[in-house]
Amino acid sequence: MSEQKKQVYDENQIQVLEGLEAVRKRPGMYIGSTSARGLHHLVYEIVDNSIDEALAGFCKNIEVFIHKDNSITVTDDGRGMPVGMHPKMKKPTVEVIMTVLHAGGKFGGGGYKVSGGLHGVGASVVNALSELCEVEVKREGHIWKQAFERGKVKTGLEIVGDSEGHGTKIHFKPDAEIFEEVDYDYDTLAQRLRELAFLNRNIRINLSDERIDKLEVFHYEGGIKSFVSYLNRNKQVINKEPIYVEGNKQDCSVEISIQYNDGYTENIFSFANNIDTVEGGTHLAGFKSALTRAFNDYAKKFGILKENDKNLSGEDIREGLTAVISVKLIDPQFEGQTKTKLGNSEVRGIVDGIVGEGVSSFLQENPQVAKSILDKSLMASRAREAARKARELTRRKSILENTSLPGKLADCSSKDPKECEIYLVEGDSAGGSAKQGRNRRFQAILPLRGKIMNVEKQRLDKILGYEEIRAMITAFGGGIGKDFDVEKIRYDRIIIMTDADVDGAHIRTLLLTFFYRYMKELVDQGHVYIAQPPLYKVAKGKKEHYAYSDKELEKLLEDVGGKDNNTNIQRYKGLGEMDATQLWDTTMNPDERVLLQVTVEDAMAADEIFTILMGDKVEPRREFIQENAKKVINLDI
Repeated sequence: MSEQKKQVYDENQIQVLEGLEAVRKRPGMYIGSTSARGLHHLVYEIVDNSIDEALAGFCKNIEVFIHKDNSITVTDDGRGMPVGMHPKMKKPTVEVIMTVLHAGGKFGGGGYKVSGGLHGVGASVVNALSELCEVEVKREGHIWKQAFERGKVKTGLEIVGDSEGHGTKIHFKPDAEIFEEVDYDYDTLAQRLRELAFLNRNIRINLSDERIDKLEVFHYEGGIKSFVSYLNRNKQVINKEPIYVEGNKQDCSVEISIQYNDGYTENIFSFANNIDTVEGGTHLAGFKSALTRAFNDYAKKFGILKENDKNLSGEDIREGLTAVISVKLIDPQFEGQTKTKLGNSEVRGIVDGIVGEGVSSFLQENPQVAKSILDKSLMASRAREAARKARELTRRKSILENTSLPGKLADCSSKDPKECEIYLVEGDSAGGSAKQGRNRRFQAILPLRGKIMNVEKQRLDKILGYEEIRAMITAFGGGIGKDFDVEKIRYDRIIIMTDADVDGAHIRTLLLTFFYRYMKELVDQGHVYIAQPPLYKVAKGKKEHYAYSDKELEKLLEDVGGKDNNTNIQRYKGLGEMDATQLWDTTMNPDERVLLQVTVEDAMAADEIFTILMGDKVEPRREFIQENAKKVINLDI
């Protein structure tokens, strides 16, 4: 009998993880990952508890400190955690909150009417994943304190002083045994705290970083109106004062703010109880239908659209739109792949009614703004029709297959999209090497001549007139814009392969802008990659080695004893310097290559960076370059 069959499976093999052991055993189940994303999530969990106190009307000030040792302190002036003995658990309620999963005031017990957290696991999970966690509560005239180590009680709850105020202070140091690296990024935390301050206009949030002696205060009396202005700060706006509508119905509060810019893409950010609903949901559907109806009704009523004219489509009306939708409700139901899609059916009608009435009133009171937006929408409608005709060309499957022009698609033989990949290669020289060096079964090559147009500054009908872009659309097979269907793409991996210099970086940025604006699901679902060709070739004797960074080069020279006259170091200026074999060995062989997957964790930050780098305003781009110039390592002039 094999060793495997001898293994006993009985009651002794069943593990019971007590208390917070389950969190430490499988942290990813509770905070998503143990990478930087999970590390920052710990701060959000504690801050969200303070925000819930604010939503309940008891907290106005929140402070977050990043200490020199990367420990965190969060304080608020809310009611303070309850300190009395818990009737069921027979231990101080503070201890219950910090050590028992799913213990909180968010489950219908009357603690919170509206809350951002769904699971009640926040504080206890942070405690479990911290090597040290201390809680201080100001309440009932005293200061109460309790300490924990890796989720277990270190000291009992005790009174350590008197206080006239109230609130909660939590200090924790993430456990280095759990996280890949304990190093907080200031900008990542600032982005989320700023967002929370916009969404909750009565709150002041301070962020202090003792490592770099930096302090920022986030407080916006304009709320989401200020949020929309902030999002459009690098764009040329059409209505200087954002449209703002708010209302309450059936215990659901609705706020929306919209502002148009002279761009061609829409950016709508929706939230439910401060949770970023990246997959949209019923509140977004209600908003879109109300906006389309309000503008069309106005256009018909005041003769901008004639009686026999077709209504403007929602897509036309939303061109250049930046909007924030925020709803707060008692029992949010989330669904979708990442549980970030609002599913409450009643919310659609509530949002539709409030937004429809509010936007209609605004348009009638501001006819000049209404006309400017509708003029833009009419131009978008005409361009959409031109784009529809141009798009028909990209749907003819033979457009690339029958051409023998040089520099076009060299397809792979496999017809299984899951195993196929396409390299977008800069220039004919590298394209030729890539075609010779590739594995023809699953690797396709599409050389691109020069730099594609900057799609940030063009409408779709103009974009479709550009040959290199049409070639990509046809090769990928998924369509473009609102017709794009990621399920129909012919390649699972779309790999950008450009030179490691300024021009190569510019081409990458142009391509990423095109994908993000017109084939966003490619990026969202992880189909876009950047090839990482080596920077150096080190030849010693008959052996050749490659290094992909300066650090790798140093280590390689040490390993091969390379700091002598017998060693030849070549710095690659471009892909064209490599022959087909070298290109395969270093950059295209799946067993050896390094690929960087392009992902978007923050849609707002992504929109901002594309606007700065590719938009019309020069000043934000200059500031970005000045701020980031010191981070540049390799720059070829």
